[in-house]
Amino acid sequence: MVMFQEMALRNDQSESLKGQEHNKGVKHLCEMGIIKVPKKYILPTLERPDNSITTELHDVTNLKLPVIDFAELHGPNHEQLITSLAHACQNYGFFQVINHGISSNVLSEMIDVARRFFELPLKEREKYMSTDVHSLVRYGTSFNQMKDGVLCWRDFLKLVCTTEAHSQWPSSPLDFRVMGVEYARETKMLFQSLMEAILESLGFEEKNTHNKTPKTNQESGNDNYHNKREENYDNIKKDIGDGSQLMVVNCYPPCPEPELTFGMPPHSDYGFLTLLLQDEVEGLQILHKDHWVTIKPHPQSFVVNIGDHLEILSNGRYKSVMHRVLANSKKSRISVASLHSLAFTAVIRPWPMLINDENPKRYKDTDFADFVQYITTCDSKHKNFLESRKLTDIYT
Repeated sequence: MVMFQEMALRNDQSESLKGQEHNKGVKHLCEMGIIKVPKKYILPTLERPDNSITTELHDVTNLKLPVIDFAELHGPNHEQLITSLAHACQNYGFFQVINHGISSNVLSEMIDVARRFFELPLKEREKYMSTDVHSLVRYGTSFNQMKDGVLCWRDFLKLVCTTEAHSQWPSSPLDFRVMGVEYARETKMLFQSLMEAILESLGFEEKNTHNKTPKTNQESGNDNYHNKREENYDNIKKDIGDGSQLMVVNCYPPCPEPELTFGMPPHSDYGFLTLLLQDEVEGLQILHKDHWVTIKPHPQSFVVNIGDHLEILSNGRYKSVMHRVLANSKKSRISVASLHSLAFTAVIRPWPMLINDENPKRYKDTDFADFVQYITTCDSKHKNFLESRKLTDIYT
């Protein structure tokens, strides 16, 4: 009897949501006072959070991500930091960064202004609502609301981080634009520093690198070879400095039935690195050794993950890892993801110095247009862009 009553309640609620109310976002649905998850958000039983991959988490629930103390970058433990960074990129695809140089005020104020944006009346938020993935500013819901068969429990504000775009960012709350621009600037500098360290860990060479002396011809074998490596380093360092940045401000409102849906479905990120700032509410999970593991938030730190482009550049040495976000019934969760890559027009390809007979080229060349085409055509069950870029003959 209870089951039939719940079905009737859900059907009545679904009737009241006709008129595409779900396209206005889950924050709007919560403000309407829903007490059941609408049908549009309910996953098939086998695709729900507790039924995917495995639920045997007893051996990995205490997993701690590698912690990179960035204050060590220019100290006596530089080489140890580079080794730890390489280990994290190869074996986890995720790591946490502490002592990163961004003040606690900038971090806390960014979370605060993000929360206040989602607390604005719908008429203010929907000024930025768009389904155009090329928009410089876009307020939306789910993952790809026009394509997802089942929607996920998330609203977002996507911001292209360029000087030209800043003037189009929300002017309400009054301090949103100022705080957002400062936060974007600081995270861009952190990304560049992280990438320099990651490039060093991959073997890219810079003239007069830390604690290194010039090599003789006999030691190097070939000056031209090393000059080419240095030229590659200089070129990609410049490309990184000129690269793209996309900031995604996420809101995951309390969900009345979190076991039926996702905050974000399993996916990988398309760029080089994503720097994630989150509040104190848990939700992020990563796929580690075929287990979904919850990452506990740590104040004043960033969770950093390898994106598809970095896996391609490293020719598979560093791993872009699937991750997802769980919904919860108790508290709203706010996060700010800063996604970094090369320019939107740049072509990403495996670094030639990492390709040889034992490790042939594993990925197709790719650019942002390939990614946009993928996300606008893929179905809601498959959001792993990287799989579409692999050279199949290498993996068969």
